Amino acid sequence: MAKSFLSPRGGAGKPSTVAVIGLGRFGGALALELEAAGTEVLGIDADAERVQSFNGLLTHVVRADSTREEALRQLAVHELGVVVVAIGTDLEASILTASRLLKFDRPTIWAKAISEPHGEILDQLGVHHVVRPEHDMGRRVAHLVQGGIRDYVELDEDFVLVRTRTPQIAQDRPLDILDLDAKYNITVVAAKPLGERWQPTRAHTILREDDEILIEGSPSAAEAFSRLP
Repeated sequence: MAKSFLSPRGGAGKPSTVAVIGLGRFGGALALELEAAGTEVLGIDADAERVQSFNGLLTHVVRADSTREEALRQLAVHELGVVVVAIGTDLEASILTASRLLKFDRPTIWAKAISEPHGEILDQLGVHHVVRPEHDMGRRVAHLVQGGIRDYVELDEDFVLVRTRTPQIAQDRPLDILDLDAKYNITVVAAKPLGERWQPTRAHTILREDDEILIEGSPSAAEAFSRLP
């Protein structure tokens, strides 16, 4: 692949081309989502059948051995702003690929870890962002199965966004009168009335029984509020 095919950066700091190495379930879904969002994707995988399955779906898709620095340079991966190592079960290939990429000055590297030891090695190598999808999904589902919470996003260890229903204590009075921040240590940031779209809340917003709400706060506070009748 010629280097001129790739556009390292788009406008406003957005990478116009992202390399996704490993087109399994995680990498493939990520690559397709990036394409749908308007980002060019260079998909790389060692499996010819898998590469063929993405032909025409991604901007560029290539069969290559990502553990070889020369192969990465030939594909101009070293010129890109963002590279995702999404290799799944082959730990050696994942670690070697990350190690090769770290020799390049430019790319910000994201890498998938399939276990805690794998993640620790990637962290120790100096990978900029280590993603633990199975671990993170397990934690997320654990919050959902307890009931009350309809969606759960952990932004930090002590700060989450939670989608839930409106408990009785939060209904039929303006939010500034309810003062939920002081009483329950959470903030209602958006509401979705039945059959309508999500809307940001204001001080005068009045929530109803059938409204869904988006709240922010610590995990314990958000969960406690979501369990209220």
